[in-house]
Amino acid sequence: MNQNAIQPSTSTEVINDILKAINGEYNAIYCYGILANQAPNAKIKNRILEIRNDEIRHYETFWHIYISLTGNQPSPQITKECPTDYKSGVLAAFIDEQETVDFYHEIARKTNNPVINAAFTQASADEQNHAVWYLYFMNNH
Repeated sequence: MNQNAIQPSTSTEVINDILKAINGEYNAIYCYGILANQAPNAKIKNRILEIRNDEIRHYETFWHIYISLTGNQPSPQITKECPTDYKSGVLAAFIDEQETVDFYHEIARKTNNPVINAAFTQASADEQNHAVWYLYFMNNH
């Protein structure tokens, strides 16, 4: 049996994109923790914390993929400052989620690895859902 059919090769570009995704998720986890504490009520705070839990799941998934591909553990870093107030935090989160949707679709399209493709396709759908929630918060609170 062809070993490549089981373990498709993954380009350096995709590996670097996965590392960028890990940093993005790490940043989102940190900032959404701050944003949740700025929420105007418990209902919004709980929704932001649910979104944050999705980001933690993405982070862990991408972390495991990165280790399986490289044999190395990533060293995630905060790459952006978190906004200091709720309104600008929600706007920044909305923009980040929308940009992340496109980035994750791009990663999924670049690879022939079904595990990477599935992980980033699912994460992209989650990010789109998050963007809708942040848009709702922007327009209703």
